[in-house]
Amino acid sequence: MPDNTDEFSVINNKLSFNFAPQMMQVHRDIDNLPEFKNAIVTIGTFDGVHMGHRQVIDKLIEESKANNGESVIVTFHPHPRKVVSSTILGIRLINTLDEKIELLRALGIDHLVIVPFTDAFANQPAEDYVQHFLYEKFHPHTIIIGYDHRFGRDRLGNYRLLEKMAKDLNFNLKEIPKHILENISISSTNIREAILHNDIATADTLLGYEFFFSGTVVHGNKLGRTLGYPTANLRIEDEEKIIPGNGIYAVYAQLENEQERLKGMMSIGFRPTVDGKTKVIEVNLFNFDQQIYGQTLKVFVKKYLREEVKYDGLEALVKQIDQDKINSLKVL
Repeated sequence: MPDNTDEFSVINNKLSFNFAPQMMQVHRDIDNLPEFKNAIVTIGTFDGVHMGHRQVIDKLIEESKANNGESVIVTFHPHPRKVVSSTILGIRLINTLDEKIELLRALGIDHLVIVPFTDAFANQPAEDYVQHFLYEKFHPHTIIIGYDHRFGRDRLGNYRLLEKMAKDLNFNLKEIPKHILENISISSTNIREAILHNDIATADTLLGYEFFFSGTVVHGNKLGRTLGYPTANLRIEDEEKIIPGNGIYAVYAQLENEQERLKGMMSIGFRPTVDGKTKVIEVNLFNFDQQIYGQTLKVFVKKYLREEVKYDGLEALVKQIDQDKINSLKVL
């Protein structure tokens, strides 16, 4: 008979991501999963992979080691709210799917299973979800899940049903307590608010790592070059990815497949001194003159410097940009 009474322990280590490749296996075809060894499974969106999530992930890894098993995270794409909610508009995610994979890989998870979230998946009977998805796909040794976890058609499946079926199917069930789930939810909301309102320090503290995003370098109007500050104009490919509010920032940037982090400054906004019509994201990289159009640039946002201002002409603008560079270098 499974033991469902173990207390959920809290491990509050700070996240440390070096983005080096680890051994985590990523599975996108749920009909072709491997045979997991004593699978310790948890389920969630894990948007942000932040300090609150880390408590769950630490427990997952701890349990997998204690039971000579493998840690398995089950997540969903697209975000379930996009499928089950008819009212949600403009969802903003802290991580793209690729970023989430990168962050979880750095934490040493054994397996990440990405479930295509569809109407059909959302509307399967709750018992079928447990029997044919959780049990038959994973043959779990242990499932670690929140007390408020809901699943299946009309979200009728709950923790009590899982408890009953855990006894019948002979797997362990461990509960993530209410205070940790509330902390995860509050942290996610506060991180989004902090990013949107330029409070990068708060976002980084709650994330446990530097907030970052990536964009493709595209052609702009080349004005920065004439001002002595050529910029990489970024196109964000994932429209759901949250981006900081308008303003000027000190940043580090990293080209795809490169280890070196370059110092720079970033402007997000409408460039009111120039035209004020189109929102752009521009990054000026210090001591850098390569052509990088079409490449992916990862930007680590370090500090908000100032708001956008409309200056009386380009001379005044350049003078301010000079000062922005000085202030950025002090930060970096």
